[in-house]
Amino acid sequence: MNQEQQSEFRYFVSYSGVKLPLKLVNEITGESLNNRNTYYRSQFDARDRIVLCQKVVYGEVESEHRYQYYDDGALKSVRITEDDEMREIHFNELGETV
Repeated sequence: MNQEQQSEFRYFVSYSGVKLPLKLVNEITGESLNNRNTYYRSQFDARDRIVLCQKVVYGEVESEHRYQYYDDGALKSVRITEDDEMREIHFNELGETV
């Protein structure tokens, strides 16, 4: 698997759905962060797939998702860090957890 170059951070107000990877919604500019207590800071690869998502609350990272993909674009794994605990979820190429 060849992970492509990550982009600069992009910022979002929230996400929708319950499936992984998170589907971020309501993109905002970096300049508008001064007016927000909570937002999502994310990076995307060259194929516009989310590779990093951090929930930022009052300037501190509260949780983080790191995604990896198969070459065909299917989600391969996610590493979730929350409350100083880390867990990994792995998927086969059909999108089923393994």
